[in-house]
Amino acid sequence: MQSRNLPVLTIVVIVLGIMTSCKFYSFTGASIPPQAKTFSVKHFPNHAQIVQPTLSQKFTESLQDKFMKQTSLKLTDGRGDLHFEGSITGYTTQPTAISGDDQAALNRLTITIRITFINEYDPKSDFERSFARYFDYDSKLSLTQVEDQAITEIVEALVEDVFNAAVVNW
Repeated sequence: MQSRNLPVLTIVVIVLGIMTSCKFYSFTGASIPPQAKTFSVKHFPNHAQIVQPTLSQKFTESLQDKFMKQTSLKLTDGRGDLHFEGSITGYTTQPTAISGDDQAALNRLTITIRITFINEYDPKSDFERSFARYFDYDSKLSLTQVEDQAITEIVEALVEDVFNAAVVNW
């Protein structure tokens, strides 16, 4: 029985060997130049008209955590081989769905960030762009009631968007 599994095991080992020897492949889907060893995330100040006090810290730390958990890169205080900087440019809430009696049925919190990404070893992957994500909530609830959950979900989605734009090249 073990002799039947040997060809399958051999193929798996060969495929894994090829995949891990490729210069830009990782199991997280990240395409990071092999010579890159560090990354840096400069603090993201909040330049939105409405400033939510914890948002800057939460976004900055979440982006750092994503790269520490999903890559082998080390966080550095200086300028890393992969470098992120930017700011929070929007924090808005507005009605999105109107009910039959002209009342808002849903409200939407939208957070927008502006990112500059620099890859010291692959300059053609550098970018400067905005990312926005939103969270819809029942208009019977106040923003204060849903704000923590909304910010957590939006920041998670924004961090995923930035990670994918920077190092996932599918």
